[in-house]
Amino acid sequence: MISQEELLELLGDLESDRIERTQSATHTDKFAQAVCAFANDLPQHGQPGYLIIGVDDQGCPTGFHVTDQLLRNLGALRSDGNILPQPAITVHKMVLPDGEVAVVEVQPSDLPPVRYKGRVWIRVGPRKAVANEQEERILSERRVSRALTFDALPCLDAALSDLSQERFALVYRRKAVAEEVIAENDRPLAVQLASLRLYDLRHDCPTNAGVLLLADRPAHWLPGAYVQFVRFGGTRPVDPVINEKQLKGDLSSLLQQLDMLLDLAIRQHPVFVTGLREEMRSDYPRLAVRELMLNAIMHRDYQSTAPVRFFWFDDHIEIYNPGGLYGAASPDNFPHRTDYRNPLVAQAMRTLGYVNRFGVGVQRAQEALKINGNPAAEFHFDPYSVSVTMKAINP
Repeated sequence: MISQEELLELLGDLESDRIERTQSATHTDKFAQAVCAFANDLPQHGQPGYLIIGVDDQGCPTGFHVTDQLLRNLGALRSDGNILPQPAITVHKMVLPDGEVAVVEVQPSDLPPVRYKGRVWIRVGPRKAVANEQEERILSERRVSRALTFDALPCLDAALSDLSQERFALVYRRKAVAEEVIAENDRPLAVQLASLRLYDLRHDCPTNAGVLLLADRPAHWLPGAYVQFVRFGGTRPVDPVINEKQLKGDLSSLLQQLDMLLDLAIRQHPVFVTGLREEMRSDYPRLAVRELMLNAIMHRDYQSTAPVRFFWFDDHIEIYNPGGLYGAASPDNFPHRTDYRNPLVAQAMRTLGYVNRFGVGVQRAQEALKINGNPAAEFHFDPYSVSVTMKAINP
């Protein structure tokens, strides 16, 4: 965290491209653009950028009070899904000799270009700007040398022709990139895909995320990239199989199949609320099952050849997710601490509208189960998988 002395030095440097000053506490778009620009770090400082709220153009505090609500709103910039991939930020209040200020510290991203509502924002000296084609290319090429996650790595056996250009142009690009940017875009397809981290220009092939999102048969290259659904006629895996289905295809198609499956599988039945009144309840709240399945698809280990397993019994549901907890996440801090094994997959699911905010899916599922009258979902962890069990409301 920046010290008071370092902050005062930055505030005194009016030409710095590592600091954004603002008096207003309500300009959310302006704040998010600044965070996006600092995360892209076009000047390649390799150092944090700072959004300082509560100072004038000369860097002097304006005297307003930094509230807890303001700090929560600033912290939400990380997880509301409008800045993708997610930035690494910290938010805190600092008391200077002349008054209070709110400080948002933004770390340079390992996966540029970072976009806010479909636009790539950068710092050009002391001001913000939307990146042009050459600047986007610089950020994309820089990303290749930093790509650490599996979904950002090149899928060397795949080719550009294996990706659906129609799916990209008519579905994903329209949701990921602002309309004005698309209208001005005359770049080759490979360069457009690379700007969204779906293509590796150095190796001239799609990334693993590009294959998952745009190939007709991702499992051809990533054998475990599907969901295995089994409906058992009993309470044990040895009981008869009533229905079995594999959810396959590009990520959007797979998620659509999941939604249709849940519509068919979830049943409703009457539950007595009082001795004289009953109401219809589902065995499981749809939101809870959906959130936990989306969580499994987002966080699974795509290097594993095992699918996500979705087993439905008469009295409970079991979901098996290949890959243990990732990064800083542990059984002790789950689900409040989340690291993203597949940040590009997470970004795609947010872009496609299947995820509204990051890091709250498990909490939303547990709350929905509680409201519906189900027991809380039970999670089990080992080095190779995460599994969750949900019990029916009326087994």
